[in-house]
Amino acid sequence: MTRIEKSPAAKSATPLRRKRGPETGQWLLQDAKARFSELVRRVRSEGPQRVTVHGRDEVVVISAEEFRRLKGDLTGEALIVAMQASPNRDIDIEPRRTPMPVRKVSL
Repeated sequence: MTRIEKSPAAKSATPLRRKRGPETGQWLLQDAKARFSELVRRVRSEGPQRVTVHGRDEVVVISAEEFRRLKGDLTGEALIVAMQASPNRDIDIEPRRTPMPVRKVSL
């Protein structure tokens, strides 16, 4: 049997595997489940942590503070600003003369 040696150039062409593990902020699902307390601690100290299933990112675990920041306040302020900036803000909308019909539902 003959052994075929790869040239150094061919060896470097092989794809490198990405390092995975808690130290990279990427967790396999089974590791995240088994070490959930550590996952939560790392979210607080290092920031968002990704959890993968079958090699694909499925979820990102973030802190409650970051979630509230991203979600924003539910005040409706953005809607009011958008409506005030509308080029059609001078259009008068007349209210309905008759209320919309409501059907009775027995519970």
